[in-house]
Parts: sequence; C-alpha cells; structure tokens
Amino acid sequence: MKRTMILVALLLMGAAPSSAANLLDWLKSGASSHGGKAEAPTDAAVLLTLEPGQNEMYPHVSPDGQSFLVAVSSHKGNRISRRLVENGDPLNEVSDDEHAPDSIAWRGNDEVSFLSTRAGGLGLWTKPADERGIVRRMIVLHGNLTQTTLLSDGSMIGVRLLSDGKSHARRTDDFDNWQIPGQRTQIVRISADGAERMLSEGVNPAVSPDGKWIVFSMQAGRSRHLFMMRINGADLMQLTDDRSIDVQPVWSRDGKSIVFVSNRADADMRHPEKGNWDLWAIGRDGRNLIRLTMDKARDGAPSVTANNRVLFHSDRKVGRQALQAHQVRGSTRGFHIWSIALPKLSGK
Repeated sequence: MKRTMILVALLLMGAAPSSAANLLDWLKSGASSHGGKAEAPTDAAVLLTLEPGQNEMYPHVSPDGQSFLVAVSSHKGNRISRRLVENGDPLNEVSDDEHAPDSIAWRGNDEVSFLSTRAGGLGLWTKPADERGIVRRMIVLHGNLTQTTLLSDGSMIGVRLLSDGKSHARRTDDFDNWQIPGQRTQIVRISADGAERMLSEGVNPAVSPDGKWIVFSMQAGRSRHLFMMRINGADLMQLTDDRSIDVQPVWSRDGKSIVFVSNRADADMRHPEKGNWDLWAIGRDGRNLIRLTMDKARDGAPSVTANNRVLFHSDRKVGRQALQAHQVRGSTRGFHIWSIALPKLSGK
C-alpha cells in the first residue's frame, strides 16, 4: 500500500496539471485501497410517475411544456395517457388504439396525431388531446408504417416497414423500437394526397423545432449512428461515429443539441441486449458529447421540457423514499418516467 501511494505521489509531481487532476478524479471516484472495485457512478434523475402494476414508457412533452403523453401498459391493456409535466399527475386518457403507442405525436398544444385502422385501412388521424371533440382522418395510407409525425403543411414523416425476407419473430421488448424483427426501415415523407418519397434508410426520426431538419438513427454494420438531414432529404450529415448503438434522438427546445440513447459506455455489440443503456447529449454540430444518466438499468425515449429537463423511461430500481413520496404499495417493477436536467452545451 505504501509503495502504491509513493508511486501515485511521484506521478502527480511529474504530471501536467490536467493529467494530475484526472488522476485525482480517478482516486476520488472510488478506487479502493483494498483492491476492491470502484462504486458505480450515479446520476441525479428524479422519479416522476409511479403506478403499481403498470409500465409507463415513451413520454412525449407538449410544445408548451405543460403536459406529456405516455404509453401505459397493464393487465387492462395498452393506452395513451396525458400527464402533467409538473408532477406526473394524470389528466385524461387519450387513446387505446393499438397503433397509437408507436405513432402518437403532438400537433400543436391541443391535438395529437396517430395511426389507426378504425375506418378499415390504415390512416393518420388527429384528435383533441383532452379526448373531447372530433377525430379526423388526415391522410389515407397503405402498407406498414410506424413512428409518424404530422407536419404543418399536412404532410407527414414516418418510418416505412419493408420485409427483409428473414424471420418474422415478434418483438418481445418494447424498449427496443429501433429494430423490428423481419423488417428493414426507411424514413419517408408522405404528402396529404398520399404521394410518398423515400428520404433515407433509418429509424427513430425526430423533426427539429423549426420544422426544417430531421435527426434519426441509421444502421452501419452492428453499430447504429445518428444522422441529420433536411426535411426533404437533402444535406445528409453524420453526427455520431462510434462502435455503439445510438438511437431514439430528440431535439432540445432551442434546436442546438440532441439527446439520444446509447450503449457506448458499456457496448457489447455481439449481445447488445446485455449492454448498459444511458441518455447522452450532443451538439447539432457533432461536438460536445456528454453523458446524462449513469445507471445499470435501461434508460430510453428522451423528451425535453420547456425548462430543459429531460423526461425518459427507465426500469431502474425505485427506492423506499420514492415509494413513500408517491404513496405506492405493491409491485413497481418495470418502466416508469423519470426526469433529469439537460445542461447547456457550449458551441453553436
């Protein structure tokens, strides 16, 4: 032990200031003097929603930042619920349509859009977010589509599912919405009259706050990287490039940064289901990459609020204090909605 401390002291004396600081940080992070493992890092995420016997996933914050949509599943079935951003309290049920969890999106502050076969064939429909009012079909569609967003000009961005000629096994985990068994995916734009244009291979498209750009995930070998392009498919740019799976991107409110999900901190590319999934953020110029969450659980589906907090779902363990605060008894296993602050990234 004494020899180890002498060696560290000598290293610090001969190191540049930044190197010495890094070495001190390493010592403070929990390197054990008895040869044990360092403690796992933690984050400052706060539990927002907690309902026993329910999975609560895929939050979508409204444009005004007052409420959010969440996909709820339980023994009673699947549905979309609207909750308050402030405290997670329920406001109303929005839809129990089977296609809604994969396609629900905001259209302004008072309406939502979603895929439905309620009139026979597939269509993109809208309805009031408070569940009171007319349900209207906006676009008649065909084939298999998912992850749709209705644009201000009446067209839509979505993901076209095409058979890859392989196994058609069912997806067994709702966390992984970037890989659909038996399907390959394309980002498409469909006009109000149904005319379709393929913009790129990819999945998880997110339209920028100004409506001019799309950020999405595209596969490259075993990895998946984030790309950005204009709303018409022009000016394709790659944002991330690592041996990892980068998926589920979403824009910050000012359009200057992108929050996404990645296994890059502990990537096992042969068995990605065993990796650690955390939230990360990066500038729209591909700079200033930072890690937001640090937990052994799976964190995913970020959505940014008006005051720069990130809502996300996670199956992390719920502590006793949170159980008492939410006055919940019974099983809390599964996914719930948490929040964490989004720091301001330097740069453009």
